[in-house]
Amino acid sequence: MNFKLKNIPHRTAKPRNYGLTMVMDKGMGIDGTKDFLSVAAPYVDIVKLGFGTSYVTNHLREKIAIYQEQNIPVYFGGTLFEAFLVRNQFDDYLQVVKDYGLGHVEVSDGSITIPHIEKLGYIEKLAKHVTVLSEVGSKDATHIMAPYKWIELMKAELEAGSTYVIAEAREAGNVGIYRGSGEVREGLVQEILTQIPYEQIIWEAPQKSQQVYFLELLGANVNLGNLAPSEVIPLESTRVGLRGDTFNLFLGNEEKARANHV
Repeated sequence: MNFKLKNIPHRTAKPRNYGLTMVMDKGMGIDGTKDFLSVAAPYVDIVKLGFGTSYVTNHLREKIAIYQEQNIPVYFGGTLFEAFLVRNQFDDYLQVVKDYGLGHVEVSDGSITIPHIEKLGYIEKLAKHVTVLSEVGSKDATHIMAPYKWIELMKAELEAGSTYVIAEAREAGNVGIYRGSGEVREGLVQEILTQIPYEQIIWEAPQKSQQVYFLELLGANVNLGNLAPSEVIPLESTRVGLRGDTFNLFLGNEEKARANHV
């Protein structure tokens, strides 16, 4: 940090096992990626090349190398995995992952229907080669799953070899664990947390109000995902109580009393 402040919450250190910030890169250029990392690299734990953007991104290898030089893992969005799968090209997908030197993959079924036993099989196969993040939840806003089903799927995928399960919200944060308005389905989230360790869940939370909800619920070291690059520094400030939304969250009683009388 640039200077000292008292009562700043402890943040896990990189490489973090939890307290992760997962960034969605939807097509930044080479210079933009370098500029972004020049200020945000200490707070970026993993980068997802969103949906199928890696297929059409120019200078892809160079871009991946820039992240990897900063020891930041990169993976292709789950939609690309599904695009290979629906074309019966799973082996090709695995070869592409190896060819680009990626150590992480996302296994999802948000755009296509995959029998869950088959999804578990893909997780098991991939986990032998790379770190697997598996996404739970549909991108279809009309497909509402009961809390027990979320728990059942998450448990099975962790047991099959996923290191983390991602709670689906899309890039807009308006499906899955959220209502169409972006409001958190609080009952669902709290039910999931009764049986799934919070350290193994990455909550997609692109909206500030969603980030604040999880920080208030689980503290500074909650795993949050689908952050736009421009939101990484604001999020880290919010994590440690240096934004109005969480200003009082980590203050001591004396400081809170002073804040209320200033």
